[in-house]
Amino acid sequence: MKTNDASHACPPAERVPHRCLIKLRGVYDSLKSAERRAADYILASPAKIADAGIVEFATRAGCSEATAVRLAKRLGYGGFPELRADFEHAGAEPTPLSYRDIGVDDPPDVVVRKVFENSIQALRDTLDSVDRDQYRQAVEALLGAERLAFFGLGNAAVVAREAYHKFLRLGVPVYTAEDPDLQLIILNSQLNRGDLLVAISYSGESRPMLAAARQARSRSIRVLAITNFPRSSLAQAADIVLLTAVFQEHVNGEIGSKRLAQLCVLESLYVNYVLHQGAAVRRRLAASNAAVSQNKQRGPSRPLTTPPAP
Repeated sequence: MKTNDASHACPPAERVPHRCLIKLRGVYDSLKSAERRAADYILASPAKIADAGIVEFATRAGCSEATAVRLAKRLGYGGFPELRADFEHAGAEPTPLSYRDIGVDDPPDVVVRKVFENSIQALRDTLDSVDRDQYRQAVEALLGAERLAFFGLGNAAVVAREAYHKFLRLGVPVYTAEDPDLQLIILNSQLNRGDLLVAISYSGESRPMLAAARQARSRSIRVLAITNFPRSSLAQAADIVLLTAVFQEHVNGEIGSKRLAQLCVLESLYVNYVLHQGAAVRRRLAASNAAVSQNKQRGPSRPLTTPPAP
């Protein structure tokens, strides 16, 4: 499978409904040639989609009618008529903020605005991309697991460690590791059938993450993938998939909002876990917070008064 790291291969397009554009970006790199021709036609000629029947669309896109239907379903529609109807309403309401690439010549005030707007849009798109049934299964898997593991590599390891710290405060048996060998050791020596591995990978094509997911599945350990691409290798190897929807480009190729979206997904799972586990977990959390508070210096309070003149 082609890697999804080049997610910018699917260009932005005016007048494409935002929901459709986000879905296209998520699956574009993994589309077959005929499906990609249909996707390219949508991006190149969005104004013509609303008035086109499926025969006309297939002829202009250079694909079969079955391919047009298949692509529509990959984009979350029931079929081609639903996709066409979405284009009929495009432009009727204000579209969400467009993605804004940050240029090397942008002045500082423009950069800060773009960073915030891109991050806000990424969170909105991620919220819209989360499958409610998959999310419910993720919460149930967390609640049903005796032990948890959160794995990620590189910057994703920071996200995994944040989740590890949160659940550790609750007294949950939880593990994390960035080293691929340690990840496999944890899966084989610490986790058992019915436990849960949360594998975090933006592209969904990280080889160590795939190895961990496959090892977990071989031992009946459930796998929850948090990834940006619904047809990635990790998504296909997982039991449960929660999608982020972050497609901005950055001057150095790494986007902080990738991790921000992942953190928010995990934060919401953590809050659900605390709420469902009841008072005992909340007491353990309060005890953990009280323990670490000893390391926070508290000096005597001082009134905010103007010092006397010398």
